[in-house]
Amino acid sequence: MTPSALLQEPVTVQIEGITPPATFTRLSSALDALWKSLRALPLGFDQYHAARHVLGPGEEHQVEQALAQDGEVTHRITMSGRSHVVSVRTTAVDR
Repeated sequence: MTPSALLQEPVTVQIEGITPPATFTRLSSALDALWKSLRALPLGFDQYHAARHVLGPGEEHQVEQALAQDGEVTHRITMSGRSHVVSVRTTAVDR
C-alpha cells in the first residue's frame, strides 16, 4: 500500500479504556478527532508533548507513512496510574 493510496482507506482511532473505536474515511479527520480527545485529557506536560509529537497537528504525513508500512500506529499514555494505548489503524490490517 502506498501512502497516497492510504487516504482512500478507512482509518480507526481509539484511546483504550477512554473512547470507543471510531472509524473515519479520511486520515486527517481521524487524527483531528483523536487529537481533540487527547487534548481534553489530564495529561502532564511530558505526555502531552510526546503525544503531540506522534499524533498531533502537523504529523499526518508521519502517521500516513507508518500506516502504509505497518497498518497501525500506537502510543501509550498513563493517567491515574493506568496505562492506555492510543491507536490509529487502517481497516485493511490483516491480524
